[in-house]
Amino acid sequence: MSNLKTVTVNASMAEGFAISGEIDGHTVLIDQPVTAKGSGTGPTPLQMLLFAIGGCIGTIGRIAAFQQKINLRGMQVKVEGDYNPAGLLGKATDDRVGFTEIRISAVIDADLSDEQKARFLDEVCQRCPLHDNLSHTSTVLHSLG
Repeated sequence: MSNLKTVTVNASMAEGFAISGEIDGHTVLIDQPVTAKGSGTGPTPLQMLLFAIGGCIGTIGRIAAFQQKINLRGMQVKVEGDYNPAGLLGKATDDRVGFTEIRISAVIDADLSDEQKARFLDEVCQRCPLHDNLSHTSTVLHSLG
């Protein structure tokens, strides 16, 4: 039997290109850079998505290390993504609108061999819901509310 949990966030237009959200008592703000007619008050949605993946991997890393009794002193996660902005600007392109590739690299500070660190990172990424969402197709529905 499935034990699904629903996660809900709300986003609202703020000034200019800024978007704000109240999430569990935290105010989150995304924006566009000044060079893109934004006010630069926060990261872009694309940066926030990549940050969320890195954050999720770090969080799952802590959980997995605790469960496996690994002394994880630290973990730095770098996430990069390539995309062609033409589509989001409404211009013709043969490229998809989203990232064509996302690369994740991690530096793991723990008493593990490089091989053990690689297996640990593989496990963490397999357990990360955001990694899973980007690696597999999810049904995405949209409607007027």
